[in-house]
Amino acid sequence: MKIQFVAGFSPIVADPGAAAALYRDALGIPFERSQGTYTYTHELAGTKHFGLWPLSDAAQACFGTDEWPDTLPVPQATLELEVDDVASAAAELEANGHVLIHGARTEPWDQVIARLMSPDGLLIGICWTPWFHDSA
Repeated sequence: MKIQFVAGFSPIVADPGAAAALYRDALGIPFERSQGTYTYTHELAGTKHFGLWPLSDAAQACFGTDEWPDTLPVPQATLELEVDDVASAAAELEANGHVLIHGARTEPWDQVIARLMSPDGLLIGICWTPWFHDSA
């Protein structure tokens, strides 16, 4: 697999209001978009996507429930890495002994992603993000 770029990075937060007070108000990150309780920006220089992802939303995206399972460490952040072929990259990871949280699937926002946990508890997404490739 060949990583094209870091598609996104998001701290996973227990308290979105407290997180916004730090990242938006104190640090001045220009969050211009939100989807439910997820706040994000595509306007922070040096990154394609930076967001504050509530833990309940991360659990919903990974497991279809608002609660993170007790069998996995609670992640502090998610790192999304862009690849050409998510299904192929996911198969390669599994062939090398890595356990995926879920295989390649298309999210409601049209991003194709497979997820796994790093040994240190970082939630990693291997993804294809269509809007980063639109030529218009």
